[in-house]
Amino acid sequence: MSHPRPFRFGVQLANAASASEWADLARRAEALGYDSVMMPDHFGEQLAPVPALMAAADATTDLKVGTLVFANDYKHPVVLAKEVATLDVLSEGRVEFGIGAGWMNTDYEQSGITHDRAGVRIDRLAESLEVCKAIFAGDTVDFTGEHYDVTGYQGYPKPVQTPHPPILIGGGGKRILTLAAQHADIVGINPKIASGRVDTPTAQNGAADRTDEKIAWVREAAGDRYDDIELNMLVFAVVVTDDAQGTMEMLAPMFGLDPAEVADYPLAWIGTEDEIVESLQARRERWDVSYLVVQQDAMEAAAPIVARLRGT
Repeated sequence: MSHPRPFRFGVQLANAASASEWADLARRAEALGYDSVMMPDHFGEQLAPVPALMAAADATTDLKVGTLVFANDYKHPVVLAKEVATLDVLSEGRVEFGIGAGWMNTDYEQSGITHDRAGVRIDRLAESLEVCKAIFAGDTVDFTGEHYDVTGYQGYPKPVQTPHPPILIGGGGKRILTLAAQHADIVGINPKIASGRVDTPTAQNGAADRTDEKIAWVREAAGDRYDDIELNMLVFAVVVTDDAQGTMEMLAPMFGLDPAEVADYPLAWIGTEDEIVESLQARRERWDVSYLVVQQDAMEAAAPIVARLRGT
């Protein structure tokens, strides 16, 4: 990449006790300089993404609203494309459309939705993506695949953003990152969650050397598209502290890593404000990752860093 992309920052929100509390959270994110509010898509303790993102968009002016990420298995692409396009129209073009293959065991167990092996889920996601893109383009969609059959469907409404809202696909395995590199506008570099739950191997898979490997996969699969792709990460932990070393030693066993590996662990920000700012610039140099999303509990702590780096 000839010159680094400017930093953008999002915050992942999941829950609030009331409409006013949710609107306040979204307004606070915008006031602190975050570019986007993102939401996960699970059946546990969180608001449903589509109505909640609409409420967040209504409460704010410029804030982007998006998903990290819709689980493709939970909604048919015709239904999902209609909801996303409607959200884009009603938010006046502020949607980021994050979609993935689905991964969380408990979602599948509790809902009774069939939890196919990863290869099948990724095949289905690839088909869904093709259907959604055709619908967003305003074509009459006739699609026959292994997983979906769509006949003479005319998508309505058309999204405001053309040809479609930015598509974000994240993952940690070669197959999903290859799909993302070929089709997404934003590629999320994530740990691979092989077991269907976040555990020590998941955390270890987020380490720096594994991230080098994932960026190489994306670069290879994207080819000429690479410079047009924005790379994204969802950050596990933000600890602003004068004692970075002590914090790393404390966190290392949780991540299943040595303290030295925690120092350049891409999904954790640890240190003074200055140290974190410096490390994020160095990481962007190494990995081209410029779009960083922090968790709800880190929104305030990360805000001074966001203020210093956003747009630079």
